[in-house]
This record gives sequence, C-alpha cells and structure tokens, in this order.
Amino acid sequence: MASSSSVNHMLHHHRTLLVPQIPSVLKSPQFRSSFRFGSSRVRPTSALVATEKSETITQPQDSREVDLFACPVCFDPLIRKGPPGFNLPAIYRSGFKCIQCNKSYSSKNMYLDLTLIAGAKEYVEAQPSRTELFRSPLVSFLYERGWRQNFNLSGFPGPDEEFNMAQEYFKPAEGGTLADVSCGSGLFSRKFAKSGTYSKVIALDFSENMLRQTYDFIKADDAILGSNLALVRADVSRLPFPSGSIDAVHAGAALHCWPSPSNAIAEINRVLRSGGVFVGTTFLRSTSSTPAILRPFDRRISGNYNYLTEDEIEDLVKSCGFTNYTCKVQQAFIMFSAQKP
Repeated sequence: MASSSSVNHMLHHHRTLLVPQIPSVLKSPQFRSSFRFGSSRVRPTSALVATEKSETITQPQDSREVDLFACPVCFDPLIRKGPPGFNLPAIYRSGFKCIQCNKSYSSKNMYLDLTLIAGAKEYVEAQPSRTELFRSPLVSFLYERGWRQNFNLSGFPGPDEEFNMAQEYFKPAEGGTLADVSCGSGLFSRKFAKSGTYSKVIALDFSENMLRQTYDFIKADDAILGSNLALVRADVSRLPFPSGSIDAVHAGAALHCWPSPSNAIAEINRVLRSGGVFVGTTFLRSTSSTPAILRPFDRRISGNYNYLTEDEIEDLVKSCGFTNYTCKVQQAFIMFSAQKP
C-alpha cells in the first residue's frame, strides 16, 4: 500500500472503474453499427447534408451527411453514415469516413476514436509519462473519488464554483458548440451538457479509460444519457474539427499535463470560430506570494509537468493569437479566458 505522502504527491500533480464490460444494450443487433461505405466519392457542397443519388437507401432512418467532426490527418470534414442526431447512441451506431484520405473511423465501446493512429494494428506510439499516467485504469477510477477533491489544497474553489465561473466567460458562446478538451472523467462535460446552454457538447480526451469512466457516469444519470453529448478520443494538439467550427473550448486542470502547451493552444485557436471563447484552469508554478529567491528553482522541481507563472500563461495565450485575455487567481489556482479575434 502506498504511503499517504506518496498519494498526496500524486494528487497534487493531477489529471472509473477498470475497463467496463460493453453495456448489454450495445450488444443488441439494432444497436450495432454495420454500415459499409460505397465506392463512389461523396463530395459535400455545403456544411449541411450531402447525399448520393446513385445509392439506394435501404434504411430510412439512416443518413449520409457532412459531420462536425474532421479527419485528424487532413482536417477535411468527415462524411457520416448512420442514424441522425448528436447523442451517444446515434454516434455509436454511425460510421465516419474521410473522402480525401480514404480512412474510416468508428466508435469503441461508447467513444469515437479520432486519433491519428485510430485503427492501427501494429504501431504503438510512446507517450510522455504524464500522458500515460492518466491512461491508467486506476487513475481514471480515482479521479473523481479523491484525486480531484485534493485540488482544493492548492486553491481550486471546487467543481461547482469553477463551472459557474466558466459559464460567465462562456456567455458569448451560449447556444453554440462546446468542446471540453482533456475532459478526464467528464466532470465538467456532464455539467455543460446538463446545463442546456449549448447545442452540442463534446467530451474529448486522449485517455481511453478516462472516456470509459465518463460513460459510466453518464449512463448512471438519466438527465444526460440521451443529451446532445459526444465522447471522442483525440489529441489536443490535433483536434478533429474543421477550422473555425467550434464556439467554446474548455480545458479544466489540463494545461500543465500537455506535452506542448503552445501546440495545444494554437490548435484550440484554429478550431474556434471568430469570437469563440477559450477557458482553462491549471496550477501555477509560482504566485505573487512565492519568495523571489525561490522562483528560479520552481521549474526544476515541477518534474514532468508544465507548471507556468501568471505572466507565462498570458504570454503563451496571446502568442497563439488570442485577445481579450483575463484571469482569476487564488493561491496556485488560475482560471484564464481569451477570445479568438
């Protein structure tokens, strides 16, 4: 058994159940995805619906349309084949294809895999240790069962207050599409979906086990089980959306875990529409109360994580093309917001 000091050390550095069985409802034939894309090329002419006149429709409830999701290789919008609707069952039963790359994407369990190597059979890409930590079933299980609660020791006001603060920043994006990147176990994704404020909510994370845990929480809450919520596995530095297609991006307690914060924030800028809002929280490396003599040593003791100062975060966000930067700080907690011009 780990000592209390080692557990607290893990808790400070952040970001359920072990891999769950596929729910019995998914095993029924009518819930399985069994489509095949035809060989003819579908060329969308608008951001709405594109259909193939030459294809005989055998299932009236299915449709073929240009989707919100994009190919992570070329960023062309994916063509979706399956039942309409933006919710977990409809997306699970749908297939997605990039016409440009001739690559198909589908759901695993209840999340849609839109990583670059989705479907790879032999290649496995090594990830930084902090990334691999949050892919572990144990950490995914613990995240809302003690891990996240310890953030209050560093000044985090708690999920309910953080959600309310974020909602204030997101007012310009009400009614639009929100992506909750590095969503972990979906703590805030579920709150955004349940609020009814957004037309679509995408819970996105690189960790398969975090997404499985997110689904476990969702299926236990009838209020959001059929809501406009999608679970997507993707890399924050390669977001599977067309440029200028997202209204709001949230990244809760995530920036310090990203291998390259600059790549991630530049990518968030790309997918946001003009006027779109980015809100993030993270741990500060040092604060105004940190003695000046200790600040040069902060970076050395931050280990594998990218803990930044207030000034560094502002400089980073502005360097990636954002404007109207603002922030709120409490001890080592910072919530920052900015807009795409």
